[in-house]
Amino acid sequence: MASNLHDLPDSPCIGVCSTLFDEVCKGCGRTAAEVSNWVFLSDEEKHAVWVRIQQDGTAMRFKYDKL
Repeated sequence: MASNLHDLPDSPCIGVCSTLFDEVCKGCGRTAAEVSNWVFLSDEEKHAVWVRIQQDGTAMRFKYDKL
């Protein structure tokens, strides 16, 4: 993962949202609460989310990176 939050995209979103039906989005790996509150999170909170979703690696965002 990039060491600087500002080296990452504005959000993990890839436009494949499933948070209306799933607690964790299949597209980006964030929880529904993280998606809806993203703009209000601090840089440290956003960085923690990026770390968690990259370590989990199950979201579509990361599966396409490995192709």
